[in-house]
Amino acid sequence: MAGSVNKVILVGNLGRDPETRRLSSGDPVVNLRIATSESWKDKASGERKEKTEWHSVVIYNDNLAKVAEQYLRKGSKVYIEGQLQTRKWTDQSGAEKYTTEVVLQRFRGEMTILDGRGGGGGDFAGEDEGGGQISRGGDRGGDRGGDRGGRD
Repeated sequence: MAGSVNKVILVGNLGRDPETRRLSSGDPVVNLRIATSESWKDKASGERKEKTEWHSVVIYNDNLAKVAEQYLRKGSKVYIEGQLQTRKWTDQSGAEKYTTEVVLQRFRGEMTILDGRGGGGGDFAGEDEGGGQISRGGDRGGDRGGDRGGRD
């Protein structure tokens, strides 16, 4: 194989409000915790089973970060497309730890809000200068394409 692909797609719900911090450059970084669930019927007992996985998502894309800060809240349903990355860090006791995250890079990544949480109610879609796709799901009328990701 000539190349490789590192692409993660998640559709799930936020487990808490987005957490925003700023890099020394002033650029925002938004952290999300997204739950995805699967359910099935247990063949032996016949009862319904469910398993939930929690995913850490980090947004470095300025415009996607602005949208996440403004519109996403705990419980929001969202589509995320990014890359899987593992980073090494040291905890307070000096032990090395590893964390795997879905990362939406500065010039990559997609995010679509799949429900009407956070107000607004209209659809919006557009590409920011950094190549990240921003869109608001659902057909609720409103201005199509009017908001191009918060360009200032």
